[in-house]
Amino acid sequence: MNNIDEVLTALRRVIRATDMQSKYLEKTVGLTAPQLLLMQLLSTRNIPTTSGTLAKEMSLSQATVTTILDRLEVRGLVRRERSRSDKRKVHVALSEDGVKTLKLAPTPLQEYFVQQFQSLQDWEQTMIVSALQRIAHMMNAQNLDASPVLDVGPLDRESVPPSTKRRKKSRSSP
Repeated sequence: MNNIDEVLTALRRVIRATDMQSKYLEKTVGLTAPQLLLMQLLSTRNIPTTSGTLAKEMSLSQATVTTILDRLEVRGLVRRERSRSDKRKVHVALSEDGVKTLKLAPTPLQEYFVQQFQSLQDWEQTMIVSALQRIAHMMNAQNLDASPVLDVGPLDRESVPPSTKRRKKSRSSP
């Protein structure tokens, strides 16, 4: 195998691992990776927080975080309440069902990656960052909007099992 094939194979493995983890997460607890990461972030809080604060910490737009929160709230996994001191602010916290769901959720692929990456020497981390930035540039992807969340598909997509999506499409077709 030549170098080009090795690089493309490695990229494909990363994409497949991310996709497989995403499907496993949706199958086991019905969550997307961004939903799970947002819930994990909320679980580290002793007090409710705002969606703006969550957006900054997750490197996502406030609109994306709001959409994710909307979907989690519909499922009863988070609760929102207007601030008593400043009615313009809405605070978010995990619900009891959210805490239970979070306990059942598998460890996201991203956590494994972070642990492994942090154990590398600084020079190794720098080389990986540099190589991946170069690859993104070579794929004309350097200007794509992306957050540091390992997942496939839109970050604010609805968490619906793939089989359900297919059935909906087939019903509407002639």
